[in-house]
Amino acid sequence: MRLTSALAVAAALATGAAAAAPTVGKPAPGFTATDSKGATVALSDFKGRFVVLEWTNDGCPFVQKHYKGNMQALQQQARDQDVAWLSVISSAPGKQGHVSGAQADALSESRGAVPTHVLLDESGDVGRLYEAKTTPHMFIVDPQGTLVYAGGIDSIPSADADDIDKATPYVELALAQAIAGEPIEHAVTRPYGCSVKY
Repeated sequence: MRLTSALAVAAALATGAAAAAPTVGKPAPGFTATDSKGATVALSDFKGRFVVLEWTNDGCPFVQKHYKGNMQALQQQARDQDVAWLSVISSAPGKQGHVSGAQADALSESRGAVPTHVLLDESGDVGRLYEAKTTPHMFIVDPQGTLVYAGGIDSIPSADADDIDKATPYVELALAQAIAGEPIEHAVTRPYGCSVKY
């Protein structure tokens, strides 16, 4: 019995080790998810374009801080440059931030948010694939499918909107540098916010 358990644990560990962790400079983990309108969306759909992945939870004060205008401005900038912006909700049913597709769309409309898609990841599969830890947690994928940025939206880990203008805007800078074909100065940073509610 003990041997069987040990083998099961070893098999589980081996399976986990085989799953590629998201690593800047390596191919971004591929996924398929359902968006707020019921459409199937795959990361591969955006081959040839930059993609921003934003983990979000409308009940989180750190998310609320950035949705006082900052996140919407970043989404609009991205849209103007043909960058796909995927907002991902990995909150499980019954947990803070879990919404239906209609609720997600109503939130986007009420906040003036303009993501390309809102992905409903209630199983947490996409979040775990990317090891998303916080809301927000941000990633940038280049047109070749390489992960070029992973981390925080900016440098000041607070829930105070007054800190946005004082912070180094990591995602904004990384996207601008990537689009310009320049090296990304801060390609890996520490994400901050509420824990993802798997």
